[in-house]
Amino acid sequence: MPNALNVLDKPLQLCCGNTGYTREGFCYVPDSDFGNHSVCAIVTDEFLTYSAKMGNDLSTPRPKYDFDGLKHGDKWCLCAMRWEQARQAGKAPLVVLEATSKACLKVIKLENLKAHQGKR
Repeated sequence: MPNALNVLDKPLQLCCGNTGYTREGFCYVPDSDFGNHSVCAIVTDEFLTYSAKMGNDLSTPRPKYDFDGLKHGDKWCLCAMRWEQARQAGKAPLVVLEATSKACLKVIKLENLKAHQGKR
């Protein structure tokens, strides 16, 4: 698995079952992932509303893509840039550091992730 280390320099942990960019549940970033879906987030209603307003509706089910839609409390591999935008807007969801790929550090400062640390 590429970039198999988390932001704590330990082996990347599972984020969210059979979901996320690769549908494997790990927030690693394969070469085909230009969105850098590396942040294991615990989504909130506030974040989901913000994301929809920014043009990425993550709440609406999309059966064609085998996507049930996210709800408050779900874990999901978010794009690093979207998480950082949400943080700057005061809408960032909590993150699971153990399941967040080190690849996100190209976009996000570790101290900002630590300030939004949730529980596994």
